[in-house]
Amino acid sequence: MKSESKRSLLPFTRSVCGLVRRIPRGKVISYGRLAALAGDGRQARQVSWILHSTSENEGLPWHRVINSKGRVSLPPERGGNEQARRLRREGVKIGPGGNIDLDKYGWRMRWISGRKPPISERDLERF
Repeated sequence: MKSESKRSLLPFTRSVCGLVRRIPRGKVISYGRLAALAGDGRQARQVSWILHSTSENEGLPWHRVINSKGRVSLPPERGGNEQARRLRREGVKIGPGGNIDLDKYGWRMRWISGRKPPISERDLERF
């Protein structure tokens, strides 16, 4: 059961949670890219904290968010093994050194027709 009401979440947090829910099975996104899509590309660490503190209550697929190098950034004993297991179960191949091919598995969000994205696709490439 979800304990936090959506109204009690801050706008950036609501945006992050909404975006994480939209990540398809078998796809991943970096913390920084997710932060940029949510409105502030400088808040990658905040995205990490949001996932840590709200994923269970909000039922978020937290495991689909990885670091900008295309790797699981959690230590194995603190969720990294679980994240890798969940990603593999969804068909994401994790290569040598824990690398995930972002060209193949990276999520490229499609914008709703008539709605302006918060950041250009060119600027998103930095994340």
